[in-house]
Amino acid sequence: MKLSLEKRQTLTNLWLVGPATLAMVLFIFLPVAIVAVLSFTDYQFGAKTFNWSWLDNYIKLFSSSIGRRAITNTLIYVAVVIPFSVGFGLLVAMGLFRMGSWAPRFSNVLKTVYFLPIASTLVAMSVAWQMLLHPSLGLINQVLVAFGAEPHNWLSDRGLVLYTLSMIGVWSSVGYNMILFLAGLAAIPSELYDAAEVDGAGSSWSRFWTVTWPMLGPTTLFVMVITATNAFRVFETVATMTRGGPAFASDTLVYALYREGFVYFKAGYASAITMVFFAFLLMLTLLQFWVIEKRVHYK
Repeated sequence: MKLSLEKRQTLTNLWLVGPATLAMVLFIFLPVAIVAVLSFTDYQFGAKTFNWSWLDNYIKLFSSSIGRRAITNTLIYVAVVIPFSVGFGLLVAMGLFRMGSWAPRFSNVLKTVYFLPIASTLVAMSVAWQMLLHPSLGLINQVLVAFGAEPHNWLSDRGLVLYTLSMIGVWSSVGYNMILFLAGLAAIPSELYDAAEVDGAGSSWSRFWTVTWPMLGPTTLFVMVITATNAFRVFETVATMTRGGPAFASDTLVYALYREGFVYFKAGYASAITMVFFAFLLMLTLLQFWVIEKRVHYK
């Protein structure tokens, strides 16, 4: 039987889209559905049965001091990492973009240096940071002492440890954001700057606000979404450097998920933490799209 052109196109589309759709269902949507169901149970890994606990896992997460601390620490970490990593990434990109016109070789060297944290494994970098932040032997404290300042227990002080990890998070993400902003800067037509100068935007500051910043809107939106995702799922530095301590001062949602699920084998509670983590990340992403999308100018 000869099929019509429309039916042949439909079958072709299904053939092209089908494998990818099946993979998404099996490896993304189905696991998410299973985790969502488990979050309403008291299931533990290895158990043959489970009981429905409904909202008990969520109530425990939001009512216990350890659960609230993990949520608060994650939000503080995200609030520090997103603006600083995006801001520094933009500043570095603009500086290297201008430097490329008169010192291209030196600019390329600096690009490589800034990108090294992305190319290296974060666990190895965390070990290096542990050595740098050592209270007595670390280079950072030795420099502070040399200038007459007091040394600090960067990873043992409950008031400092979370901000120390946040600065490491900023350091590790600036290079990636820089590369994205460099691509956005290279795509801005030079004629726009000439037109802005004719219209009276003679200073670099004026050209930035009238041309550069509006034209970087799509890039900025993408950078902020990626940075927020990476910040929310911080795990390697916490697991390697502090293990959530001291006294849960650096505990985060993802590390709490790992501890409850793979150390204490509480699959139901870990699933509830996963769903809360997903909800926070989804809300932040939608908020970024809602706020920034209005100011984006697509070329």
